[in-house]
Order: sequence, then C-alpha cells, then structure tokens
Amino acid sequence: MINRVVLTGRLTRDVELRYTQGGAAVASGTLAVSRRFQTKNGEREVDWINFVIWRKPAENFANFFHKGSLVGIEGRIQTRNYENQQGQRVYVTEVIVENFSFLESKNSTGNGSYQNNRPQNNTSDPFANNAGNVDIQDDQLPF
Repeated sequence: MINRVVLTGRLTRDVELRYTQGGAAVASGTLAVSRRFQTKNGEREVDWINFVIWRKPAENFANFFHKGSLVGIEGRIQTRNYENQQGQRVYVTEVIVENFSFLESKNSTGNGSYQNNRPQNNTSDPFANNAGNVDIQDDQLPF
C-alpha cells in the first residue's frame, strides 16, 4: 500500500507546539495550498490542510517557520475520530509530516535560513563571501 503526500503551501498561522504527558513534542498547523486551476472568475481556490509533526522535528519546525512561511512538507495521510463533549463523533484527516523543506530565504520572509556568526575577516572561513548567510539545502538538514 502507498500512502505518501507531498505539499507546498503557506502556513495560515504560527505552528502550535505542545508536549505530551510523556514529554514528546508535537506541533500542529494548517497549510494553505492553492489549486492548480482557476475558477470561472479567474481565482484560485485554496485547500486548508491540517498537519502534525512529532518529536525533535516538531520543535525545529516551530522555531523556524511562522505564519505566511512558504514550506514543503512530505508525509502520510492519517485519519482518526473521537467523541466530542456534545457526544458527537468527530472525524479528522491530517498529514503526519515526516520531512519538511525551507522554500524561501530569510531575506524574503524573515525566517527560514541559518545565520553564521563567525568573523568575516577570516580567509579560511568558507562563509566569508556570503555576508554571514549560509545556503542550506534540504538534503543537508539533520531532520
């Protein structure tokens, strides 16, 4: 069976970071993903997709991404249900994020890239010509 989801969109709000009773970090949020086609009025409809990230990646995601950030997520769809306080059965569908990517530089959104704090006059510094900015590719991230 295959259950794989890859999405690109913008965060609709800051990610909510919580901790379970056992101490595991869990972050949740909503990604606004534009549809590829336009309506008769020339507008693009948007899907609002809920997601969840667990453990250390949840903390990293919450620290680096904020409302409006353009992000790529990869994971799987998961469904669950529960009974609310009114006794009604509530069904939830969400993406369980396994990987994520920075899709904008810090200069374009104010977040999403790492800064190097080494002195810029050191000629052996590999970042000396980048004015302190480090271009990190998603395959170089530890999460």
